[in-house]
Amino acid sequence: MEHIYEARILLVDDHPDILEMVKNILARRGFLNVQTASDCRTARISFDEYAPQLVILDIMLPDGDGFSLMRDFRLTSDAPVLFLSAKDEDNDRLLGLGLGADDYITKPFLPDELILRLTAILKRTYFSSFHKERENDVLILGKRTVWLESGVISTPDREITLTAKELALLKKLNENRGNIVTFDALSDAVWGENYYGYENTLMVHIRRLREKIEENPSAPVWLLTVRGLGYKLVKGRHQTS
Repeated sequence: MEHIYEARILLVDDHPDILEMVKNILARRGFLNVQTASDCRTARISFDEYAPQLVILDIMLPDGDGFSLMRDFRLTSDAPVLFLSAKDEDNDRLLGLGLGADDYITKPFLPDELILRLTAILKRTYFSSFHKERENDVLILGKRTVWLESGVISTPDREITLTAKELALLKKLNENRGNIVTFDALSDAVWGENYYGYENTLMVHIRRLREKIEENPSAPVWLLTVRGLGYKLVKGRHQTS
């Protein structure tokens, strides 16, 4: 898995409306590799065939319970498990976490809370060592952490994904951080040597990039315009171990 949004997710719940709702929440945030199951039997089959990289698991199922199902999964895989249950008793929460679950959320829940906890699990499980090895690909701009390798921006309350062209622009600016990068150099980095006529398109991409990396895109402090010349990424700092 090179990108957090490529994760294969198995969603297990016996309520069709909850399955549909959670799947839609995930899809809207970019998680498209999602399989669903409504009972233990189907979940075991899907787990074996799909080899999910994360499981979202209900506790109460028609032919068993999520705790037993997680024990079965753990026999062959260390895929993280996030319990999503209507049961809010402390004993159930402690049992789930004690069995090795990575997190436990009770219904009803906020979509943003689910996404934040899910992405935190995925980053911790699959990307923590990767990020430590690639410190030069981590750029911190104020409250935003930019993972230049994967094109993901982490903020205190959400994850933002850069498009391929936005990422190419940011990488070029970061390579010359603190210095002016001309319009021509930026256009060449995105569209190659046949970039003529893309000046207005470049401005659009710069504006969208600012919307993702700036606290206030209308008053940028990181990505500055140097009138008549190009743009400059103000020196931030790299994450240190």
